[in-house]
Order: sequence, then structure tokens, then C-alpha cells
Amino acid sequence: MKEIKTEIEINASAEKVWQVLTDFAHFPDWNPFIREIIGTVMEGSKLEIHISTSSGKNRTYRPTLTKIEPNHELRWYGKGLLPGLLNGERIFTIEQLEQNHVRLIHREIFTGLGTFLGGDRMDKDIRHTFEEMNYALKKKIEHGGR
Repeated sequence: MKEIKTEIEINASAEKVWQVLTDFAHFPDWNPFIREIIGTVMEGSKLEIHISTSSGKNRTYRPTLTKIEPNHELRWYGKGLLPGLLNGERIFTIEQLEQNHVRLIHREIFTGLGTFLGGDRMDKDIRHTFEEMNYALKKKIEHGGR
């Protein structure tokens, strides 16, 4: 098992962060990493997620939404092409710090044999990508831009 975890504080309500985070249709407007999400925000629904990596590679994966707790937590779980090789659970948690001030915890828990193959480079690349996405979300919410 391997976990990559990032955090960012956002000057907004948990409701506002949740609204932007679950508005899948508008992810391309602000998100530099996840270019498109096709699917419904409903536990058990299958998503089709198109990503663009920092190295310019495009990938598609199809996780299942496993937890939806409005204004607090969103989770999806995806399996790699070969079962047991590399699976990931993406978790977004919104913590209310003060009125109109939250902490977003953005993490992924990887399981499978592939967790041993990626090494530090994979960790660094994924962490950097998560941080870029977090900053873009903060900018979108606080300033209305990309």
C-alpha cells in the first residue's frame, strides 16, 4: 500500500468547494489534470475520467464512485488493466476550519504490486499533479478563474 496526500486551504464554504468539486461537466474549465469526467455523482456509478499527465500523456480510466458525503467527502476506486497490479482510491475530504475557510485533503491510496514499481519518481509526479489541481481549484473558487 502507498498513500500520496496533499492539502490546501481555501477561503470558501464547504458547500462552495463541494459544488465545484462535484460539477464534473465543468472540470475542463479549471482542472489542468482531469480534462473530462463523464458520469453521475451517485454512489455506485461508473465514471469515465480522461486525464492529461504532466509529461503530456493522455489516459482514460473508469473508476466507481464509492462514497458521497455532501460537503465533506468524495471517493472513487479504480482498478488497473490487470487485476492486482495497481489499484487506486482517490479521496477528497473537505474540513471546515472556520466560516468560509476550509482545508481540502486530496489523496490517493494505491494497492497492488505496481506500488513497488513506480518508485520515488512516480510519487513526486503524482504529488505535483495533485498540488497543481488543488491550486487550480482554489483559484477557481476564490477568484472565479482557471
